[in-house]
Order: sequence, then C-alpha cells, then structure tokens
Amino acid sequence: MQGDVFTLTRGSSPLLLSQPHAGLDVPASIERRLTEAAKALPDTDWHIHRLYQPMAKELDATVLTARFSRYVIDLNRDPDGAPLYPGQSVTELCPTTLFDNSKLYQDGLEPDIEEIETRRGVFWQPYHDVLTEEIERIKAIHGYVLLYDCHSIRSVIPRFFDGRLPSLNIGTGDGISADADLTESVENIAAASPYSHALNGRFKGGYITRHYGDPTTNIHALQMELAQEDYMQEETPFSYLPEKAAALQPTLKLILETMLDFGRNRVVT
Repeated sequence: MQGDVFTLTRGSSPLLLSQPHAGLDVPASIERRLTEAAKALPDTDWHIHRLYQPMAKELDATVLTARFSRYVIDLNRDPDGAPLYPGQSVTELCPTTLFDNSKLYQDGLEPDIEEIETRRGVFWQPYHDVLTEEIERIKAIHGYVLLYDCHSIRSVIPRFFDGRLPSLNIGTGDGISADADLTESVENIAAASPYSHALNGRFKGGYITRHYGDPTTNIHALQMELAQEDYMQEETPFSYLPEKAAALQPTLKLILETMLDFGRNRVVT
C-alpha cells in the first residue's frame, strides 16, 4: 500500500515494524531553504528498511515506512511539541538544527507556527492515522500487538551523549510500554549477542513507543536504536555495508522472534 507520506506492507503476524525516520523525500519548497549540510540529510535512519526487510518478510511482519525526511517533520515527536527528554538537548517536531547543532535552515527561513501546523496535518497525521489503523487491525486478528519501532543513529554525537553509543539501545519508556517479561527476554538476547547494549539508557523510546505501547491492553511497544557503525558508513555517502549488516541481522531477527514467542506463549487475550 502506497500513501502520500508512507509505504505500508501488510503481514499476517502480530508484529508491526514502524520506521518513522527512514524517509529521504523533501518537498522542493522546503529543500531550497535548507543549508548545504542539511540537504545531505545526515541525520536520517539510513538503510533501516533494507536492514530489516529480509527478517520482516520471513516473519510476515507489517512494515510502515515514512517517505519524507525527519527534517520535514519528526514523526516520533509529540505533535504538541512536548520534549521527549526534558532538560536534555533534543530536536523539535520540525527540527531547526542538525544533530551537530549546526543550522538546518538558511538564516530567516525557518518554519513559523502556521507552517508547522500545516506540516503536522499533511505529513505527521497520515502516518499516525495508518499506524493506529494497523494496530487496531492486528489486535482484532490476534488479540495483541507487538510494535517494534526501528531507529538508528551515528555512534558518536556529543550533543546527545558522551562517548560511543552502545550498539543495541532498547527503549520501553522506563518500562511503561511493554511487559516486563518481554523486555527482559529481549535484553537477554542483546546481552548474549556480540554487541553492547543498553536498556532505557540515553534512548528510552520516543513518542511512538510511549504513546502507543500499553501492555494492560496487550499492545507491547519497544524501540530499538542501533548504532549505525554496526551496519553502514556513518559519514557521507552513508553507504550500506553488507558484511556488517549480515553480521548484525541474526541478532535483530532473534529479538523479533523472541517478541513473537512472547506473544504466542504469554499474552492472555
């Protein structure tokens, strides 16, 4: 299914993969106002769809992927602009800075309140409408939903965290968005893998995880923030590295399989 702002591939399992920061499209009316650095889209969750596509197909997951860049609007932010991490450096609903804190827009060309509201209606709302519809559809079939929000970021960004980010960053909003047993099972897979990990560390899950995850109603949401160094080139041209990706994919697949096992064996509908 192809929407104006998203691509949706429906599967028949209870697993739903959301990919809100994978988009590369930027309307011309916005692109011409960006700085040269911003036009390269350096803060994209590069190649996330490609990384997860083989396992999503094998596990018959539903995959929702954004078409437009997070620079147009951030689909993983509160639509009212509330910060995800109060007191810490964050980017806005419509970002005005890059992750390195440089300007995203040329001087004086930032979006005003009216434009932000328009973008929210045109780009943000349709993605969340279809995400809500898919959650409802999957729950109607299975009685529960396993929502996995796919993200990645450069492994070193001093603005947001000190040192190198762990490879696998699991977020459940400090435990509010997924069952504790499910979270423990996923963390155990990460701990047994060749990769470093953190649970509810610097990345605790964004708006999607926290807003939609509700284990009391059998909607279990988990965010995975990957260090890009483990599957791609982190600097321009941001190339996908197939050998590194192939080494990482079995761990990710095992995490998704663990979520499905939890659903089959533990969820009471």
